[in-house]
Amino acid sequence: MKKRWSILSAVLCVALLTGGCGTGSKNDAGTGKEQTFSHETREGNEHQSNLDVLQPSAYGNVQGLNLEKGSSISIIGRGSSSAYWKAVQEGAKQAVADINTNLGYKGNDKVKLVYSAPETENDVDDQVNILDEELARYPVAVGIAAVDSGACEVQFDLAAENGIPIVAFDSGTDYQNIVSMIDTDNTTAAATAASKLCNSIGESGQILVIAHDSKSTSSEEREQGFVQEVEKNDPNVTVAEIWHLDDLDAISKEINADSSEKNSQETADNVQKAEEENADSRDTQTAQQDAIKYLLEKYPDVKGIFATNETVADLVVNVLDSMDKTTGEDRIKVVSFDGGEDQMKLLEDGKIDGLIVQNPYGIGYATVVACARAVLGQGNEATVSTGYTWVTKDNMNKDSIKKMLY
Repeated sequence: MKKRWSILSAVLCVALLTGGCGTGSKNDAGTGKEQTFSHETREGNEHQSNLDVLQPSAYGNVQGLNLEKGSSISIIGRGSSSAYWKAVQEGAKQAVADINTNLGYKGNDKVKLVYSAPETENDVDDQVNILDEELARYPVAVGIAAVDSGACEVQFDLAAENGIPIVAFDSGTDYQNIVSMIDTDNTTAAATAASKLCNSIGESGQILVIAHDSKSTSSEEREQGFVQEVEKNDPNVTVAEIWHLDDLDAISKEINADSSEKNSQETADNVQKAEEENADSRDTQTAQQDAIKYLLEKYPDVKGIFATNETVADLVVNVLDSMDKTTGEDRIKVVSFDGGEDQMKLLEDGKIDGLIVQNPYGIGYATVVACARAVLGQGNEATVSTGYTWVTKDNMNKDSIKKMLY
């Protein structure tokens, strides 16, 4: 059963992000400048700095968003349990609370927000079913972080027929009539991660890219941005292989073909088990870790790994721990997206070398603003950039960085 929260209006104060100061990578080529967060606030909103970095700036406030009383906005994420998705929810809830405060709506007159997400993160079928159910409620607008960029076309057509605008956030879609895309500049951020990782391994050697899926635009953009930066500016670094967490079937076949050793056969059995119809999430996680271990055995000279989100980073570090490759001479460097408390602990322990910290609070807030603008016919920017910054063990204890956690 999917997890769902219906929020009539609530102002929940959880310290997420404030400022950090950062610049681009070692050579700026292909990476641009990071959008960073000032820790100054205004008007009593401790998260105002998260909104100040939104570009265009109009998406950081609710002025002029005079929605009708009782309007309902549906926000559909790819998950709900991780720190990242919780921060997205907080930003969205704050935007709705600000709209209600600004318009003086109370009780049943309040604008409503429904946040929904698959029970298992990145479950395509569950997300499609959720979208069907939400459209049946006739919300005034829908914001969605698409698990599969090619899915939901029928549902989006139905929404268009009923005058329900669709805003994409975090992960885009191939559908042509999306009114706006709210996200991190994944390509530029991933290029920053590539530059930093290549620097940390001495600008030579093999690295692996482990991506969270093969279907979402966020995963694709991060993968491409990382690889393009390496190819352009680090000719002595080789991306040995790119593997996606949902490619278990393909790697299972590869492991089976190379199963002359007992350990390889055991790994193949675990991976194949996760492909069975009734495999649970623990089976899948074990199989994913076995697959990562297989890749590290396949490429024994790997010096670094790029993980495209916190789920991947956790899996990678678990595997490296089991192989005694998080410390000492055999240590493999790791950089990742996301900046929850677990990731910061790994950073502090020296098991992760750097993090691309996004602005999920700003993403949630701007998504609601874009939905409201679309409903009111105010027009939207095709893309709204929400910023990111680079965090390491050297700067993680700065006050401005601590307030960025989500």
